[in-house]
Amino acid sequence: MKTLTVELGERSYPIFTGSNLMNHPELWFPYLESSQVMVVTNETVAPLYLARITAALSGKQWASVILPDGESFKSMDSAMTVFDALLSGRFSRNAHLIALGGGVIGDLAGFVAACYQRGIPFLQIPTTLLAQVDSSVGGKTAVNHPLGKNMIGAFYQPKCVVADITSLDTLPDRELSAGLAEVIKYGLIRDPDFFNWLEQAMDALLQRDEAALTHAIERSCLNKAEVVGLDERESGPRATLNLGHTFGHAIETGLGYGDILHGEAVSIGICQAADLSRRMGWLSDADVTRIIALLRKARLPVTPPQALSPETCLDLMAVDKKNENGQLRLILLKSIGEATLPLPIERHRVLQTLEHYGRH
Repeated sequence: MKTLTVELGERSYPIFTGSNLMNHPELWFPYLESSQVMVVTNETVAPLYLARITAALSGKQWASVILPDGESFKSMDSAMTVFDALLSGRFSRNAHLIALGGGVIGDLAGFVAACYQRGIPFLQIPTTLLAQVDSSVGGKTAVNHPLGKNMIGAFYQPKCVVADITSLDTLPDRELSAGLAEVIKYGLIRDPDFFNWLEQAMDALLQRDEAALTHAIERSCLNKAEVVGLDERESGPRATLNLGHTFGHAIETGLGYGDILHGEAVSIGICQAADLSRRMGWLSDADVTRIIALLRKARLPVTPPQALSPETCLDLMAVDKKNENGQLRLILLKSIGEATLPLPIERHRVLQTLEHYGRH
């Protein structure tokens, strides 16, 4: 078991990474300082892991909310379901939440924790690769709106993160690949040695080799923890973590949440960002080919669905938190291992990339 700390002063917290950590409550139980605990999970995860968590809660007043599974349920309606359970159970402002599940559950439960009685503590127990390497770390919490992904949310840090690698044994292959998109992102934005390693280790990762997965998760969390420690509220370098996300969020919104996995949309968005970076004169053809090859090797899509026209994507990209005064601002790549801060990009340049991919 490895421990990494997200350094945020009085809000610092540990990330525990290892096997069978859900079976070792002595690690995370000390962070449950309340007699009241609400576990938020979904219909897929609950039969697998809920009993392991609640077994450690004897002696506490605990309850659980089991939501439907899927991105389409990362909504205000689902948040209200959790609020209703907290209020009807008379959970106080000292209660704690546990987010047990993937990124949807983590984001939603964190949002509820940030809002309930103006903020209650919560723990992250992520059960997907994407959540373990990305969404559970850093304190971004949110729900989706029909007009834009993650547009209603708050920065709110957990008390701890418990990344149990054993939970990946039950993860579908498609979900594993979706998580690898975020892993690859870290290599692209700030860690070229990690990108090189991923090119060699991708087969082992897809085969769920424990040593390879452990290294990928630890290296990803280290990269994210360093960035978040420098810029908690995304006023500077933290924005680089959004490489490919403006394109990707537009795809998710345009198709309807749930029709494409977040990591799949990010993979396509990374390809589009790489193409635009080449058009800006920063990446070579060989760089773009190398990026696309690694995403393909991870069994991820690299071209957008034909259902979305370039013009529709461009309109949807206008609803993005990085934009200012109606100007599109994107994260691009200066090289493999170096990302830009958000840059104002003319619409016609973005449209060239969207039209290039629209012809595939």
